[in-house]
Amino acid sequence: MTAASAVTVKKQHLIDPEICIRCNTCEETCPIDAITHDSNNYVVDAAICNDCMACVPPCPTGAIDNWIQVISSNTYSIEEQYTWDELPEPQEVPEGVAEALSEPVDASVADARSTTVANDATDLENVPFTAAGSTIPPWSAAHPYVNLYTHKNPVSATVVGNYRVTGSDTESDIHHIVLDFGDNPMPVLEGQSIAIFPPGTDAKGRAYHARQYSIASPRDGERPGYNNVSITVKRVTADHDGNAVNGVCSNYLCDLQKNDVVKVIGPFGNSFLMPDLPDANLIMICTGTGAAPMRAMTERCRRLAKDNKYDGTLMLFFGARTERELPYFGPLMNLPKDFIDVNLALSRDADKPKQYVQDLIRERADDVLDLLNDSKTCIYVCGLKGMEEGVLAAFKDIVSASGQKWEDVHAELKAKGRLHFETY
Repeated sequence: MTAASAVTVKKQHLIDPEICIRCNTCEETCPIDAITHDSNNYVVDAAICNDCMACVPPCPTGAIDNWIQVISSNTYSIEEQYTWDELPEPQEVPEGVAEALSEPVDASVADARSTTVANDATDLENVPFTAAGSTIPPWSAAHPYVNLYTHKNPVSATVVGNYRVTGSDTESDIHHIVLDFGDNPMPVLEGQSIAIFPPGTDAKGRAYHARQYSIASPRDGERPGYNNVSITVKRVTADHDGNAVNGVCSNYLCDLQKNDVVKVIGPFGNSFLMPDLPDANLIMICTGTGAAPMRAMTERCRRLAKDNKYDGTLMLFFGARTERELPYFGPLMNLPKDFIDVNLALSRDADKPKQYVQDLIRERADDVLDLLNDSKTCIYVCGLKGMEEGVLAAFKDIVSASGQKWEDVHAELKAKGRLHFETY
């Protein structure tokens, strides 16, 4: 046997650092902990990865979907991947070596695996990230554009508005920021996101990574007919443990003034999209800045309804500590009651018992069940990661009480692109 014939070749699963926006979805999704990260890159450990593809469908940018030809004895270590600014070229194969490449598992197989795990789970807390919602959009959703602008070719946008949308006397400082892209195209759909680069460098002297924000405006713009979009940003002044810390990008964005210019990449996302039907129903469940895509979808429906092009049902469950900490509270309350069914869950209102969105979902069980059983209904959940378990448990209780099997309903909602989660 010659040295060349003893060489084997494979496809190594790698993450493209030029496209990755460090949203952590892949690491959360991976069922075997093959994905990790440092302050620079997200990486895949070749010694652990089994090419199950569970991480691929949820990735909003496609950065995770890369398979580079390597010599099996010369795979890239995670230490090497941490230093990359771009993916390497495929490794050269010695002459006379057949490419016995290891191919990734088909995405449909991976999705089936996730569904199987979800169906077998006895406790929703143990359901993996990808089992919660759909990885495909509703069949009628408009076609999304993704990755038009990347780290190598970001686009500039001008701030044309920056408004606080929570009470000035509250700790929750949330801003509605409008960005104008001028002559540069930025086609976005409700449910998509963009990422923005904060200026400056980190402790190691490297430029900060871009931070991702959901679009809060409908597809025809914050101002109809103009090439602008809006985002919803909460000023971060403390970490999850309550320790004082200033969020690098959130404070930068909240302090922006009119005519300031920002660097943007995107758009991202190809599944958290609304159906494009005149009689579609939407159940929207959110907390805090998770209101952004719900505002975009609601405004899209409002503009269509104004021209008699939409007559579906909108049902919103919106959670916050108090009314004054609900972004967009005033405009939301001014919407006609026969246009949107608004349910507010307040956890720290002195005059009301503590409630969370899952509590209100149970209170509205009959109406929620009717919508769940309607094939024209899609469900969208956006907000803190912890809300997933409570929302799924509420749906399970409602469906089970009706005599249906939740596992079957859940699987159908996912398979048909009718149940979507965007949590962080």
